[in-house]
Amino acid sequence: MQVHSTLHRGLVELEPASKGEVGIYVCGATVQSEPHVGHGRYAVVFDVIRRYLIWRGNKVRYVRNVTDIDDKIIAAAAAAGETVAERAKRIEALFDESYEALGVLPPDVEPRATEHVPDMVALIETLIERGLAYPARNGDVYFEVRALESYGKLSGRNPEEMRAGARIDVSEIKNDPLDFALWKAAKEGEPYWDSPWGPGRPGWHIECSAMAARYLGADFAIHGGGNDLIFPHHENEIAQSEGATGKTFARYWLHNGMLNLSGEKMSKSTGRLIELSEAIKRFGGMSLRLFYLRAQYRSPLEFSEELLEGAASSYERLQRFLARSQTSEVEPDPELMERFVTAMDDDFGTPQALALVFETVGEANRALDAGSSMPGHEAAIREMLTVLGFSQREIDDEDINRLAAELGLSVQGLDETMNAILAARAEARSQRDFARSDLIRDRLEAAGIVVEDTPDGARWFRR
Repeated sequence: MQVHSTLHRGLVELEPASKGEVGIYVCGATVQSEPHVGHGRYAVVFDVIRRYLIWRGNKVRYVRNVTDIDDKIIAAAAAAGETVAERAKRIEALFDESYEALGVLPPDVEPRATEHVPDMVALIETLIERGLAYPARNGDVYFEVRALESYGKLSGRNPEEMRAGARIDVSEIKNDPLDFALWKAAKEGEPYWDSPWGPGRPGWHIECSAMAARYLGADFAIHGGGNDLIFPHHENEIAQSEGATGKTFARYWLHNGMLNLSGEKMSKSTGRLIELSEAIKRFGGMSLRLFYLRAQYRSPLEFSEELLEGAASSYERLQRFLARSQTSEVEPDPELMERFVTAMDDDFGTPQALALVFETVGEANRALDAGSSMPGHEAAIREMLTVLGFSQREIDDEDINRLAAELGLSVQGLDETMNAILAARAEARSQRDFARSDLIRDRLEAAGIVVEDTPDGARWFRR
């Protein structure tokens, strides 16, 4: 299996320190404001990477942090009249709701920065002892970039050239303009923790170094995040972690491309945003997931309503096929699964994998139209969709059962209940009671089911 590692500048073989055991750390949400559609991409990308590695037989430990203390969170909380803790908790819940709608599995560990400040303080003390950091007279603590020869190896930036660029503010309290904060002295009205250097709070970069070390140790396999984090965040993580331990921090660095709106990066800093919850509400979580995975994860992805509508139409096609195909105990076609593995082993090639899915759906549909079937193909489609994280059930069972009870039906199981409801709708149509018929259809749609009337009768599929 080959992955494109930013650190290696190209494709390399994935070789964890312990064969079959893959530790993954992904930089998660900074919970200052509700997520936009760009946040959905990184969550889906690394969810698929995790799912595929597990499917290939690896034991995966997946850690995704939450940054719940930060300058931007403090400012947003003050503007909204909330405490920092209230703001962080509320926004984190919005992220979780969106992740769930996108089919993103919860991480094995989800550490919050505020719960690991002692780990950060201990790491900073180690860096000071090793001569790589220093306390400033105002209570801050800084990492000394000049003291680490390897600084810049991830981003490829030369520290001397960065200094010569003169775009970094020179501070009287720092030894070098490139030195970055590990600890920030407390300001009035802001949250703080006690430390050997006085009350304050951790810098952003030290958070991930400390939490990754706590849950994955040194020399874990994959560190992930958006490519906007390569510098300075991930560069600084490497400097802190490897400076403190003298060991490799993460073997492979995977970065997803940005989501663009009209050619410009979508981010909070640019103000060009589309809320993730709104996109999910309009198009559905699985349609949005399909939109993300149609592009190679490292490439930039242009966002538009037309592309989302296309993804929704394609996802509907998948659901139509699944509704008419039969689930069986047949093994997936081995040739198809080999082609799937080939695509995914090449740096998680989801565009090629999805192309294979839709190609196979076309073949299986033609067989069904001809009164035949391709059980091995149908099983392969279901297997591939499962690995890619597409939920085949976005249905509110309580609403379905409630509707059945209102219609006076007493059945068990989704398929049996749906058959009975559609029979009740057909009877209403035969009696020209179209108001009742339409009401049943609308209630089903609200529960996540679309009814399609065909010459052979009504059939249903998951929205």
